Amino acid sequence: MHIGLYFGSFNPIHIGHLIVANHVIEYTDIDKVWFVVSPHNPLKDSHSLLNEHDRLHLVNIAIEGNPKFRASSVEFQLPKPSYTIDTLAYLTEKFPLEKFSVIMGADSFQNIHRWKNFEQLVERHSFIVYNRPGFEIEDTYGANIKKLEAPLLQISSTYIRRQIKDKKSIKYIVPPAVEQYIIDNRYYAK
Repeated sequence: MHIGLYFGSFNPIHIGHLIVANHVIEYTDIDKVWFVVSPHNPLKDSHSLLNEHDRLHLVNIAIEGNPKFRASSVEFQLPKPSYTIDTLAYLTEKFPLEKFSVIMGADSFQNIHRWKNFEQLVERHSFIVYNRPGFEIEDTYGANIKKLEAPLLQISSTYIRRQIKDKKSIKYIVPPAVEQYIIDNRYYAK
């Protein structure tokens, strides 16, 4: 089975994440997409992060009923901060019959040279890179890349958190069950 690993903070997960994941399923040979919830991205500030178990729960709520999607807490057991190369080494050892590809936006791929052991990462694994306005991929570092023109929305988790903080609606930018759970638990309202 070919599994696409969609790494992210998912702080919170939103419609844009789901659209990209669904597009990957429809337009590549990926059989399943695993949303790998990262406890702490070493390239991002973590002060605004909701607890990783709460973010994982929101992902589970968002993907409920879709057998091609799975929420993964694999990085919760690994040393922090999480590094993609270490997660892939762990998953490859634990699931030797599966093929893994990394799903990411062109903006993230442009920064891959900043990732831990990126040379090994691009040598050993394939990538599905979806377009992001203003981010052209010029240097692939020899990586096996499939470029994807996924439909994109100008939505970010940062925008959603700001909406909540400003007491504005997040209707239609997160799945309804995720919206209700965030409201009920007062996530990001502080």
